[in-house]
Amino acid sequence: MTELSPHFDLPEESQIKDLPQDIQEAILAVQEKAGFVPNVFLMLAKRPAEFRAFFAYHDALMERDSDTLTPAEKEMIVVATSARNRCLYCVVAHGAILRIYSKNPLLADQLAVNHRTSPINERHRIMLDFAFHIGMEAGDLNEEWKEKLKAVGFTLDDIWDIGAITAFFGLSNRMVSLTGTPPNEEFYLMGRVPKQ
Repeated sequence: MTELSPHFDLPEESQIKDLPQDIQEAILAVQEKAGFVPNVFLMLAKRPAEFRAFFAYHDALMERDSDTLTPAEKEMIVVATSARNRCLYCVVAHGAILRIYSKNPLLADQLAVNHRTSPINERHRIMLDFAFHIGMEAGDLNEEWKEKLKAVGFTLDDIWDIGAITAFFGLSNRMVSLTGTPPNEEFYLMGRVPKQ
């Protein structure tokens, strides 16, 4: 098994039973669904209050029904901005989820390298340009951006979601970098061969 962190003493899978009950249940639920425990769950379990807050906000953003923003588009934001933040964990883990949601085994890799040269439509290019503007350039939402985003079908609530997902995963990227948490090997192959 890969060491979870070269810097911090993080719980191992064998120690799940020693964690608070609600965290045990959350980890075991994702293990049952995915077939393995994503390392980020074990990393955050080191600090139970932060684990709860992180996953509550994650779920509020990623599982809510946005006005028009799809689950695949949310994952596109995560992959493209995480690549720019040099976060291997999030690129690999969310790249796997994006491949599954989009049913496109190439898209995550293309976005991770350069969304501007990826074969995506204008809506997605503007969405990712805005995410980079907010997340990488510390930009703000002005009337020009509102008009650009609305012109390709995004609502004000969608715009909030794009910005919030970008900001939240900036936090996630930095925490994974801080702790040196590696992506699980299982993520690398997920969604590479589309199901028939």
